[in-house]
Amino acid sequence: MQHATPAAPAVRETLERLLASETFGRSERARKLIRYLVEREQAGEADRLKGFSIAMDVFGKDGDFDPSTDAVVRVQAGRLRELLQQYFANEGIAEPVRIAIPRGGYVPAYELNAIRLPETVEPARQAEPATAPPEPSGDAPAAALPSIVPSAAPSVARHLRFFWMAIALVIAMLGVLIMRQGSGALLAGGDVPAAVEAAGLSSSTASSPASEALPLVYIAVKASGTDASRVAAALRAGLSGFDTIDFIGRDTVDKTDSVASATSFIFDVLPGPDAGDVTIELQSVATGRVLLSRNLTAADSAPSAVEDRIAGILSSALPASGTIYSYIEQSGIQTALTQCLLLNDKYYLDQNAKTHEAAYRCLETLADNGARSPLVYSELASLHLEAVNDHYAYPPDATIEKAVTFAHRAVQMGPTSPYAHRSYGYINSRIGNADEALRWMRKAYDLNPYDLAMAAAYGYGLIFTGRYAEGTPILAHAVDASSGHPTWWDFGLFAGELMLGDTNKAAIASSALRTTATKSHYLAARLIGAKISGQDGQARKLVDELSAKFPRFAANPRATFIDRKYPADLTERLVGALRAAGLGNAS
Repeated sequence: MQHATPAAPAVRETLERLLASETFGRSERARKLIRYLVEREQAGEADRLKGFSIAMDVFGKDGDFDPSTDAVVRVQAGRLRELLQQYFANEGIAEPVRIAIPRGGYVPAYELNAIRLPETVEPARQAEPATAPPEPSGDAPAAALPSIVPSAAPSVARHLRFFWMAIALVIAMLGVLIMRQGSGALLAGGDVPAAVEAAGLSSSTASSPASEALPLVYIAVKASGTDASRVAAALRAGLSGFDTIDFIGRDTVDKTDSVASATSFIFDVLPGPDAGDVTIELQSVATGRVLLSRNLTAADSAPSAVEDRIAGILSSALPASGTIYSYIEQSGIQTALTQCLLLNDKYYLDQNAKTHEAAYRCLETLADNGARSPLVYSELASLHLEAVNDHYAYPPDATIEKAVTFAHRAVQMGPTSPYAHRSYGYINSRIGNADEALRWMRKAYDLNPYDLAMAAAYGYGLIFTGRYAEGTPILAHAVDASSGHPTWWDFGLFAGELMLGDTNKAAIASSALRTTATKSHYLAARLIGAKISGQDGQARKLVDELSAKFPRFAANPRATFIDRKYPADLTERLVGALRAAGLGNAS
């Protein structure tokens, strides 16, 4: 069996024959599973072929699926491996491509089959005498050959068969080369090669992976010892959970593709300056520039601390607000998706109609062009709900129902995406479905505990369902560990600390909202914080600003809090604090 990579059309043809075979005709589940695995892998989504996503997409499980207690995926994958082996040993022995699901994962592997059976011989010539001549070198297996070769004709046929097999192999290898060259051209922003069109890919389909490409991140472990191994393991676990990058789980970096290398980055795990220290450096593959360097002491690398330290490093490096995306933006090497995520992040750092519309239109364009990334739909869902909440002019037809549709699409496309689960949780909180909101936000947190944004969302969700003692420490920890974060973290922390009675911490959290003047509830939090801190002059200015910019809120803040589904006790506490701070007859 040869190890060249088969061309996509050959894989698809083999798959269709396999699905129609007698071997697979007896198992609908096996047919569904192999089709799903091959189609996802061929679409460039091999990294999402995990047990959880397979359970939801193929076997109809919901978000509560737990692979540790429900073995349906492992059992069906084992059955599928047996059927594949049976098919290629019998019905599919002459298939040009062989498909396998290697143990330990669910990503299909393909190999070109260089051993092809000759055309069927006549039944009268099938019986082999005991003294059959030896098999000619390089020919088909002796058991399948006639026992006597009376003339040169069968030999010519055999040579012709091998000639055409060689031609087919060359074509297949050229197909792989063409597709690789085509993807490089697309990443470079060039035209779609004619060969890609000839292979059956439309321009829009072929360009989609390039427009939705995310930064590639590698890891290289160059330090030894228990502490370094623990740091590397935590780093790998954390990298595998972030939606905003593509983690390449191997040390070897592909530097042959200059376009891909421009947006490739590597975490080096190095010996630290002192004994027992471990240094983590993030570098650009293309330039070698060190973008981030953190030294972990032996205490930082201890089992009780290492996950927190790695979470802080990754949360400052990998999201759209982090080091990698900042470098990409400064270098002008954005893809369409990374550009949209940068605009989306700018909105959450400065929430106003202008930044909202820029982010929304960018993501909307990707969605209209058939985007396959769940990030597109999860962030559209949240932005759509923001438009409903804050009455933004764009999109003009914003409804909660449309936000739900986007969120549902995100979860369908990314059943293991923390961002998709978080957006679904956010929308459920807006609907007033507190239990469902917490369930989805907790799932987002569980899917990637190394992402402080998921921890913050879960803590925020707990706070705004009235579980202040549970949610406030989680959100406070995320705020403390993060070097930069969206303003909604600070507002959630303000509300939690206020309800726990720590007014000083509430005032500190509210002061972080001073750069945002476009949200009535943010200004309200700043007003309450100013009153707590004894800044009466600042409090009077904020009363005037609230009354001028948000007269409806100033006249009846309770209505806004109720509309936003705040817990009743939080609503009462905020209304009373605003009244005490001098906001008219706040009610």
